Amino acid sequence: MTEAAATPGRNMTDEIAQQPAVFAELLAGRGAIAEVAERIAARRPRFALLAARGSSDHAALYAKYLIEVLLELPVGLTSPSTTTLYGARPDLTDVLLISVSQSGGSPDLLEVTESGRQRGALTVAVTNTADSPLNSAAELSVDIRAGRERAVAATKTYSATLLALYLLVDAVRGGTGAHAEPIPDLATTALDTGREAVAEAVRSYRFAERMVTTGRGYSLATASEAALKLAETSYLSARAYSGADLLHGPVAALDADTAVLALSSNGRGGDAMREVLDAVHERGADICAIGSAASNVRASHRIPVPACAEELAPVLEVLPVQQLALGLALARGFDPDNPRGLKKVTRTR
Repeated sequence: MTEAAATPGRNMTDEIAQQPAVFAELLAGRGAIAEVAERIAARRPRFALLAARGSSDHAALYAKYLIEVLLELPVGLTSPSTTTLYGARPDLTDVLLISVSQSGGSPDLLEVTESGRQRGALTVAVTNTADSPLNSAAELSVDIRAGRERAVAATKTYSATLLALYLLVDAVRGGTGAHAEPIPDLATTALDTGREAVAEAVRSYRFAERMVTTGRGYSLATASEAALKLAETSYLSARAYSGADLLHGPVAALDADTAVLALSSNGRGGDAMREVLDAVHERGADICAIGSAASNVRASHRIPVPACAEELAPVLEVLPVQQLALGLALARGFDPDNPRGLKKVTRTR
């Protein structure tokens, strides 16, 4: 047995630490992404569809915001089962279909991509596996260049997917990715400066049984990913809500026994979270705020993240989320590298 295999959480620990270097590598190769973006722009799609599962589904949610805000195109998230189980074959002429899969090996996403291409869509695969079946099925592909990921819980492949999607969308609108250039250094800062605050949060939530995660705008994707990470590594009952949806009923279920992980970064999404967290605070819930605007909201714990362009905040916000999930899993006596009942690639239809 290798040392990494014998030490709980070693792979996840190492892969969290690798992210600044992964971002630098991805930025160095953004010329290839720009070439894909040029071909997308030339086709002038009238609508975008996003297909994904698991963590990649949260990356797709992030892309949905990017495309709607930066490209001003309508966007939908596909339901793969409409194709795989019900045989739906909609007309996708002039539609951009982006399939997001770290492994590129999910049979349902492969079938959706193949069907979409046959029905007229411009298909793009965003994966960490350049020779995957999904890449072969799609007309165009983007390699997130994260390297092999050994831990079952996605960390560096998730964040690299976010950055790749940003670079793709930004290039489609004619951008150069300039706002993303500081991300590797900012990621290093986020990982280093947040450790003490993360450790304090781990001590507070070690025995928590349920947690609500919440965010607005771009940060909703991070809230969704946070709930998944906490569930799969620490076996917490975690539920993600948009801050707006949280006020439309679920806030009534919050009390002093509920931990709330709130994403709040500089920008319109973070500004909109202040009212939400005021209401959550009134319910007596224990709030842990993560983000560059964490100091501006009512919270019991605050984990700072360096400021950046709002549309890139999820790339940095997720780093302390991953550290928190790792720390909680270890504190609760679990091995996040080997969560029970899970495999690296989940094959669904």
